[in-house]
Amino acid sequence: MTSKDPELDKLKTELEAAIEAIKEAQKKVADADLVTVCADLQDAPRIRASCKRILKGHINKVNGVHFSGDSRHCVSGSLDGKLIIWDTWTGNKTQIIPLRSAWVMATAFAPSGNFVASGGMDNQVTIHDLNNRDSSGQAKVIREISAFEGFLSCARFLDDSRLVTGSADMKIVLWDVQAGKNLGEFHGHEGDVVTLSVAGDGGHFVTGSVDRTAKLWDVREPGSAKQTFWGHQSDVNSVCFHPSGQAFATSSEDKTTRLFDLRADQQLAEYTPPSANSAFTSCGLSRSGRLVLAGSDDNTVHVWDTMKAQHVGNLAGHESRITSLSVADSGIGFCTTSWDTTVRVWV
Repeated sequence: MTSKDPELDKLKTELEAAIEAIKEAQKKVADADLVTVCADLQDAPRIRASCKRILKGHINKVNGVHFSGDSRHCVSGSLDGKLIIWDTWTGNKTQIIPLRSAWVMATAFAPSGNFVASGGMDNQVTIHDLNNRDSSGQAKVIREISAFEGFLSCARFLDDSRLVTGSADMKIVLWDVQAGKNLGEFHGHEGDVVTLSVAGDGGHFVTGSVDRTAKLWDVREPGSAKQTFWGHQSDVNSVCFHPSGQAFATSSEDKTTRLFDLRADQQLAEYTPPSANSAFTSCGLSRSGRLVLAGSDDNTVHVWDTMKAQHVGNLAGHESRITSLSVADSGIGFCTTSWDTTVRVWV
């Protein structure tokens, strides 16, 4: 599609050509590809996970879920204007937190389990302290940050004192949770930032955008990205760091899930379903990194062997589009959310 500005169209064409040249140069220096190198590996077993619990409590589409560091509790956010803290082992709700805005797009649980953050179309991030209550008996709001020029699309805690956010104004910001202070901004995406994932060491994070790229950032050095990864043909809807910290998975509107390596600075593998009819909204990796999971518009979770790029199964149960997926740090299970108003726990 062309714009009304010939110069802009020319720049876009030149950029596309430059990206293709980079990808071709990367292919030429690659001495082997992952699937070929791993051809002699024993096949990964077909996934045996099943839905152990259906968590019901929301009355509208559920857009996000994220595990606490204890691998037991998770937070879900819905268009019903509520956050729910769940005990995934018992299926019980431990807290229900009403929000000022119903347009929740992002949810995040601090690794410690002390705080949750949320935000969306209200163009702000709200942080609740789960260990303290306000006069109404609800989790206390300790900080509201209204410094965004677009909706809040993603957020992740580095620890109890720092939070990273991504938004539709193309900005990524590191915040001091207690003071609400901007500790640094990260610039480089040319479209809405829609997803982010923090490395296990807390020193780096990766983001995905509607500009079709994923970018690696250093928490200690705000500014420009350390690496940019091309390959997807449409919006990058989800990113997830590999447990090794040396790679990350992506899921996209282009109906593919992919694996990128930081050391090789390029894509290692592309994962496609047997029938590519639906886009992927979310992704996660098993504790070993051998399996990659992707939630889809087709209401199922697709699973691949990361090393051999083989599709090893689907997990069905949701009755509508899967919107979010979070794997427990322990690796014992994961949660998914859907437009069908439920949260499902898979083990």
